[in-house]
Amino acid sequence: MAIDLKGRVAIVTGAGGGLGKQHALLLASRGAKVVVNDLGGDVHGEGGSPSAAMKVVEEIRAAGGEAIANGASVTDFEAVQKMVQQTMDTWGRVDILVNNAGILRDKSFAKMSMDDFRLVVDVHLMGAANCCKAAWPHMVAQQYGRIVMTTSSTGLYGNFGQANYGAAK
Repeated sequence: MAIDLKGRVAIVTGAGGGLGKQHALLLASRGAKVVVNDLGGDVHGEGGSPSAAMKVVEEIRAAGGEAIANGASVTDFEAVQKMVQQTMDTWGRVDILVNNAGILRDKSFAKMSMDDFRLVVDVHLMGAANCCKAAWPHMVAQQYGRIVMTTSSTGLYGNFGQANYGAAK
C-alpha cells in the first residue's frame, strides 16, 4: 500500500542528485509538492549552479507533479528562512522536511584543516538545525509535520579520513 501525500508539501535539501534527488522524486510520485533545494556545488561543496535543482524540478513536472527549485545554502539561516517563506508563499504550508544536504572533505584528521572540519559540520549538522528551526513553527501551527534526517553508519562506527563527517552524522 503506497503512502498518499496529496496535499502535502515537502522541502528536500541536497535534492539536486543522489539520495536527495531520489527522496524528491519519490515524494512527488506520491503526490507531494516539492521544494528541490540544492546549491548545485560538487561533492566538496565547491562551485554552484541552479541547473541540478532545475533538472529535478523539470523531471517532477514532466511526471505531472509540482515542484520549485531553491538554491539556498543550508549553512545560512537567513537564506533557509527565506526558503521556508518561499514554500509558505507558494503552497501555504510545510509538512515534510528531509535534511539531506551534505558535502565531503575527506582527509586523515592529522592532515585535515579546521576549516574543512568546520564546513562539513556546518553543512550536515548546523544545516539540518537551521532547516528544522525555520520549518518548526509552521509545523507546530498546522499541528502536523514530519522531519527526516539522512544519516550514515559513519556516525556510529567512524571511517578513516572522515572524522568531520562522522562527527556531523
